[in-house]
Formats: sequence, structure tokens, C-alpha cells
Amino acid sequence: MIYDLIVIGAGPAGITASIYASRKRLNFMVISKNIGGQVIVSYTIDNYTGYQEISGTELVKKFDEHLKQFKFDFKMNEVKKIEKINSNFLIKTDTLDYESKTIIIATGATPKMLKVKGEVELKNRGITYCATCDAPLFSGRDVAVIGSGNSALDAVLQLFNIANKIYLLVRSESLKGDRIMIDKVKVSPKVEILYNSIVTEIIGDKLVKSLKINQKDDLREIVVQGIFIEIGYVPNTEFLSDFVELNVEGEIIIDANNRTNISGVFAAGDCTDVSYKQIIIAAGEGSKAAISVFEYLSKI
Repeated sequence: MIYDLIVIGAGPAGITASIYASRKRLNFMVISKNIGGQVIVSYTIDNYTGYQEISGTELVKKFDEHLKQFKFDFKMNEVKKIEKINSNFLIKTDTLDYESKTIIIATGATPKMLKVKGEVELKNRGITYCATCDAPLFSGRDVAVIGSGNSALDAVLQLFNIANKIYLLVRSESLKGDRIMIDKVKVSPKVEILYNSIVTEIIGDKLVKSLKINQKDDLREIVVQGIFIEIGYVPNTEFLSDFVELNVEGEIIIDANNRTNISGVFAAGDCTDVSYKQIIIAAGEGSKAAISVFEYLSKI
């Protein structure tokens, strides 16, 4: 069978694209390693329109319930490679291969981890990778933000009116973000910047209690209740390096209509070069991609 569309990924972008593809009556398939993407690991979400507060698990359940109203093929597989075959595309997975006229790549991104002791065990138990999502959960708490660029500085700024004390742990000897953000962070009495700081361990039982750092061979333990790891994201595009055009960050380059440099191939969500990585933005990008696919198929 040759599908009209294959959607790769079932996070907010992929699920929304699938809902729109269903409504357009396209013959399509979804291939994904999981359902929900990064949303499933979000403890509490309070910035998704229509929900004042909802857990990541609950929101994914809502996505899944909506998706199940429609009939289409779903394969829980990992895509290994995509090849062009005449005017169509061959999607190779870890089990079978599938052919389609168009593709929407919505594989998301994975937060970069520190890879230190305690990080995996305390993830979502005081460790977060999204200040926009989780900063309000740490009202009146002492927290640490790890990073030196705009993502880390933005996290600190978001915590100004929320946290009690903010430790900004910078691995290098300077901050690397925008000057206006750096100036705001430096003048805040709430913020203590610790340069040349390398996190060696995160400590806690059920929740984060502290972290250990090495600051120029000076070992130190800092008591905090929250840790924001803001050292960047890795787009899940490893299998695309020789297929579509990527930027230096490994993100898929798209235009305003979610088109890649290859005709018939579209992309949406955190795996692309859109400026902001948010659940609601990824969902909107997924809808745009599906509409663009429909228009493309109508023309050919």
C-alpha cells in the first residue's frame, strides 16, 4: 500500500497533524516510538489553553482519546531511514518498510542531560528541563538553574517573582546570553552566580534536596528544592542527516508552511527550527503541516 501521508512521531505536533489528516480524509499512517513525546514526562502543565492545570500524563490521555475517534494505521516503531523512490518516499523502520506520497516529521527533541549521579532518579521530582512549564511549582523555594546561555537566563528571569533564592551555576567563566538579560540577572539580589561550577551529583530521596558542585577544585553542597537544567535540547533528527536540510543545531529547516527543502516532506514541532519550544506551539505547527500536506496532494 502507498499512503497519502506518513506522520513520524506522536507528540503534540504529530498527534495534531494526525487529527487534521483524519478530518481531511487522507489515507495515512503514524509511526512513533511512543505517544506523547516530552509531554508524558511533564509533571504539571498550566499553560495549555483550556486547562488551568493538568499533568503531562493526563494531557497525553486527552490527546490519545481524541486521536482514537479516527481510523488510521498506527505502528509503534522507530524510523531508521527515509529514502526517495521515484516521486514517493520509503520509510524504513526497525521492522518493516512503508511507502508514502508525503511525510510529516514530528519527532520532537530531547533535553540535554547533565549525566550525573541522581539525575535520572530525580527527574520530575525536583529536576525539570522547562522553566516555562514548571517554574510556578517552586514558589518560595530555593532553586538552582544550570546553564550559561539565553535558556538559562530566561529561566532565572521567570523565577524572579516565584523562587526565594536562585543559584545560577555556570560551567565557564562568563555568561553567554543577550546583554540585556545578563544585566537583569546580575543586579537581582535573589540571584547568586557561581562561575566555573561543575555539577557532580544531585542528592535526594523522593524529591531533590541538594546538589554537589566542583568549583575550581572547591567541593561544595548547595541545598535546593528545585533544579532547572537549561543546557539546551537535542532534536531527534539523527536519522535525517543525509536526507533533509538541517541547521547547525540539527533542527529541520522549514518555511512558514512547514515545508522542508524536499518537495513532499514537511516537519513540525520541536525537531524544527521554530523559535519557541512549547506544547501549544508544537500542536499548532502540526495542524499547519497537515493543512500544507493536503494542499500539496490536491495540486499533484
